[in-house]
Amino acid sequence: MFPETKMERTWTAAVFAIVGALVGGSLLFPDLVYGSFIWQYFWGPVYADAHNAACAAWNGGTPQLYASTESCSAVQGPTAYPGYTLVSEIGYALTLIVSLSGLVFMLRRLDIGERISFIYPLLPFMLFGGALRVVEDAMDSVPEGVDAAIQYPLNSLIISPLIYFTVFFLTLAALLVSVGLAKRGVTDTYEWPLAGIGTAFLVGTVGYLGYLSATTTYVHFHPLFTVLTMVFAVLIAGGLWWVVGRYVPSLTSGTPRLGAVILWAHAVDGVSNVLGIDWGKELGLPYDMVPKHPVNRGVIDIAEAVVPESLAAVIGTAWPFLLVKIAAALIVISLFDERMFEEGPRFAVLLLIAVIAVGLGPGTRDMLRATFGV
Repeated sequence: MFPETKMERTWTAAVFAIVGALVGGSLLFPDLVYGSFIWQYFWGPVYADAHNAACAAWNGGTPQLYASTESCSAVQGPTAYPGYTLVSEIGYALTLIVSLSGLVFMLRRLDIGERISFIYPLLPFMLFGGALRVVEDAMDSVPEGVDAAIQYPLNSLIISPLIYFTVFFLTLAALLVSVGLAKRGVTDTYEWPLAGIGTAFLVGTVGYLGYLSATTTYVHFHPLFTVLTMVFAVLIAGGLWWVVGRYVPSLTSGTPRLGAVILWAHAVDGVSNVLGIDWGKELGLPYDMVPKHPVNRGVIDIAEAVVPESLAAVIGTAWPFLLVKIAAALIVISLFDERMFEEGPRFAVLLLIAVIAVGLGPGTRDMLRATFGV
């Protein structure tokens, strides 16, 4: 029974302590702990996004929605805006680290996840997560007077950060089904059915977006964005990985093949931002896309302040984000060596999955947002 080992018991106790502190603090000090922290930085942004509002005010526990940024600026008390903040991103990062530790225990029980080959069947799920988020973006594009197919509270399941839990539990269910099939001898390995289920999720989601583009006026189809994103991402990742392998082979020792996949995943994120933000109009959109994450926005703000306006008008200001993504991917790759896999193979594999997901998930979303004009 779980927990079994000392480490599992420590992890379980720590999780219960953190959850207990947040729940207890919310009950004892609802305005301070829940309203000014949990609601403002975590649930409030989801609530505002689910209602397609500019912001949502805590309002003493009775949230009030506002349709314009001007109205939001006059609000007193905790106010939540759709999207991420530095506080929420730190919170999600810590949650990810804790969750990875728990997953290590589960994978150890299932006796899987200690080889890099475990990562490849999960790639369709990462693409699926980005595509599923675009479905909610499409619902936000529904014109006034038309009912969205997915409404609150159901749409909150496909809004960040809840979408990560949605995709995680769907992936976990698919993994358990696949492992069960393999153990019963239905398949030789769990990897193929796992990849098949993920691919079915992905195809179904992109197919639904395609259906919306063919049957509605608020979703369009600009396949050039997907084609260009994938072509440039493959060329950048493949070319750079060849250069690294030839001139800095020590970087490739821990991830000889997977390093190229990591670079590709983050190149997808960087290239999709450059194409959508700097070249959206030129490639057929009625407007340039807007960055959704504070890091994207921060890098672009710095570029706008440093790059001369005359030069920015020609080359844009989103390209530094691509450079940051590539540099970050190379730094992370350099941290993985054979010793890390020997000391904790499952945790190393899960870290690599997380590294790929934080590039491929947002990148897929940005790519498909531009592709379907939402």
